[in-house]
Amino acid sequence: MAVFSKLVDRYNKTSLILRIVIGLVAGAVLGAFLKDWTWIGVLGDLFVGALKAIAPILVFVLVAGSLCQSSSTVDRRFGSVIALYVIGTTMGGITGVLGSSFFHVTLKLAKAETAETAVKGFSEVIHNILMNLVDNPVHALAEGNYLGILAWAVLLGIGLKKLASPGTIRFMKDLSDAVSWGVRFVINLAPFGILGLVYTNVAKNGLAIFKNYGSLLLLLVGCMLFSALVINPLICFIALRTNPFPLIWRCLKGSAITAFFTRSSAANIPVNMELCKSLGLDENMYSVSIPLGATINMNGAAVTISVMTLACCNTVGVHVDIPSAVVLCILSAISACGASGVAGGSLLLIPLACSLFGIGNDVAMQVVGVGFIVGVIQDSMETALNSSSDVLWTAVAEYRSWKRKGKSFPKFLGGTTETEE
Repeated sequence: MAVFSKLVDRYNKTSLILRIVIGLVAGAVLGAFLKDWTWIGVLGDLFVGALKAIAPILVFVLVAGSLCQSSSTVDRRFGSVIALYVIGTTMGGITGVLGSSFFHVTLKLAKAETAETAVKGFSEVIHNILMNLVDNPVHALAEGNYLGILAWAVLLGIGLKKLASPGTIRFMKDLSDAVSWGVRFVINLAPFGILGLVYTNVAKNGLAIFKNYGSLLLLLVGCMLFSALVINPLICFIALRTNPFPLIWRCLKGSAITAFFTRSSAANIPVNMELCKSLGLDENMYSVSIPLGATINMNGAAVTISVMTLACCNTVGVHVDIPSAVVLCILSAISACGASGVAGGSLLLIPLACSLFGIGNDVAMQVVGVGFIVGVIQDSMETALNSSSDVLWTAVAEYRSWKRKGKSFPKFLGGTTETEE
């Protein structure tokens, strides 16, 4: 028993990224040389099953809990920050859709041939949205109907908010923390699930599947870099009418690098607060906007959701027309705002987007599994983009307020105001 405890302790102390890489390599080797050991694939089935079980509860509790605990006090700057969060996240979804349109990526999924692909066009997508929104909440949770889950979670969150009971708020916070702990527990076992998923795919399709994974990863990283180095500077320039890149570089250097390795926007909040202080921002402002951004400012997550969803559509043969792509952009942004703060949280919302196109939960959760395989890089890049954008949009809103009041920009933006280096 003591030996087992030591092994568990050693496992937990080892970096999750390293464990995932080991699981990926082990699965590929076993799948290539031991094709008859089909029992290994059960590990992948268990992992996907656990995600399917907890993901609907996670979305419901987090959305309801966030609305229940939200503050209703905002000023003009805070409204600007929220607007920038929404614009940035929406542009992330648009970037993912456009990138997927130019670079057609497909995946190798063991059960792709069983997908339900009956959706014919935009009208049927809208019909699916409306019918799923009014689904029985218990049925929605049981069947993984994420649209229905979101609708009922919003209603419950608003209702609980109106009660304004400290006990209710505390209960929802504890419940959210408990469910998040459950997700972290499942994700902690991801290396075994990835081993099983990779084994099954390699045993069936050969090592050529990594060509598909590589293409997917390049598309994801490319879209996120485009968002960070093109889209964000463009929005920043429109808002401030000055060269945005000095601010962009400071946000990337001060926030993105740390977030890349922590892979958690929440864990990066202290770093972002210190960066905001060095930029000369108002503490009363950034002490609220930075924690909020770690929850709802998810342009990287929107990229992930849209790219992974369209890759799934390409794989199972679903044609996505322009109106449906527009709906996907909007839904990617909305669902990204509800992404969990744990590593890989955005991946758990892929089934929500897939459900728009009639793709079953079984197939969608396989795509989530693929997401964890590429997540060694994808999740780090996503978190770096999300977290650095929290500071960027907070600073843009603050400096825009300075401009309206006739106050000069900081020196690094060509002004005269002193800030810390």
